[in-house]
Amino acid sequence: MNIVRYQPLGSTDELVGLHVDGHVTELAGVSSLAQLWRLPVAELRDLLVPDGLAVPLADVRLLAPVDGSTEVWACGVTYQVSREARIEESEQAADVYQLVYDADRPELFFKSVAWRVSGTRQPIGVRADSEVDVPEPELALVVNAFGDIVGYTVCNDVSSRTIEGENPLYLPQAKIYYGACALGPWITPVWDVADPYDLSIDLVITRDGSTVWEGQASTSSLHRRLDDLVGYLMRGDVHPDGVVLSTGTCLVPPAPFSLRDGDTVSITIGSIGTLTNPVRRGLPG
Repeated sequence: MNIVRYQPLGSTDELVGLHVDGHVTELAGVSSLAQLWRLPVAELRDLLVPDGLAVPLADVRLLAPVDGSTEVWACGVTYQVSREARIEESEQAADVYQLVYDADRPELFFKSVAWRVSGTRQPIGVRADSEVDVPEPELALVVNAFGDIVGYTVCNDVSSRTIEGENPLYLPQAKIYYGACALGPWITPVWDVADPYDLSIDLVITRDGSTVWEGQASTSSLHRRLDDLVGYLMRGDVHPDGVVLSTGTCLVPPAPFSLRDGDTVSITIGSIGTLTNPVRRGLPG
């Protein structure tokens, strides 16, 4: 079972429902995902029962599974691969990435407000003032207002390696811009994932119909505990509508590879689903 935010084809209504066996059922009385994340886990679980008209998944358009005042945050340098990539790209301060990998406090940063997030099949963006831009496939946690992990989704934490490599203080410009975050295709409840530390992650980038880069990894290589990451996020902030926390990448295409306009990025995480996005360079015209 998956929690979906969607539109029926031919409609502008934004609905919340459940996806089961290729069909979607609207959750009556639920107007937003943010409404769900205000509930304790037990109440949320009792609410997620398909009860109504089921329509084929092909008859709906999936939207990014985040809305309202729910924010998206992200973690950095939580895998060895990410640590090595940050050291490689940094011109000024490679040692900060070495230090944060083993530090008690993780690297956490704001990624996106809900309205900026792309859903599956919607475009992601790369900055026009950057030369090297990469997707970062990540397991994302959906956390309720009480700090409990209630679900999982797939995140593409699109990043400018050029800008971040120039100076770590440029991180917001490398990470937070139009088209830099995608989530989807849906949210899988926490109780439907047997072991979040044993999920396969596959990244495929296609260009002109051919695969130009692909890689495979697993959350088993994660250097941090998921509840520890959430704990640090909730230490100094409140999230009344819940929060999405992306947990860092274990797949980084090596330099000088860079995304191009027209590429397609597909990220598959076992037990959760596949997030697919076309790439657009620069701001929308």
